[in-house]
Amino acid sequence: MAPALVVVGPPGAGKTTVGGVLGQRLGLAFRDTDDDVEKTAGMTVADIFVEHGEAAFRELERAAVARAIADHDGVLAVGGGAILDPASRALLRERTVVFLDVGLAEAARRVGLARDRPLLIGNPRAQLLRLLEERRPWYEEVAVATVATDGRTPDEIADEVLARVGA
Repeated sequence: MAPALVVVGPPGAGKTTVGGVLGQRLGLAFRDTDDDVEKTAGMTVADIFVEHGEAAFRELERAAVARAIADHDGVLAVGGGAILDPASRALLRERTVVFLDVGLAEAARRVGLARDRPLLIGNPRAQLLRLLEERRPWYEEVAVATVATDGRTPDEIADEVLARVGA
């Protein structure tokens, strides 16, 4: 079993929203690895970062990605930082992955003041720019297609995703 489609991208790209639309369109279950991490830990991603640190979160995230790749056959949204892990990237390279790309201004607007996004604490725009630049090569490495999300509705993005992957 393997996901029919995986969406990756930075915070604010629309992975959860667009992934849900894609699941509905394809008649498949939608799953988000951040939700899996929260269920496993019994607390929010933000609380995991605060109480246990980023390394603990990344370990939970790595396990969540591996489980979801192994046992989910629907649409999967993978947390924005999961791409940092080489083992997760290796698993993703074997799947139909779409990189939802977003520009800095749009991502900043979508994530707001980042109160629930621990890696964006401090100067959210500067942190977001750093994340976008640092992770872009890895998103591109695992993706079979890249879809720009700026200024588009979830339905418009889903239309392009499905056209690009031939679904």
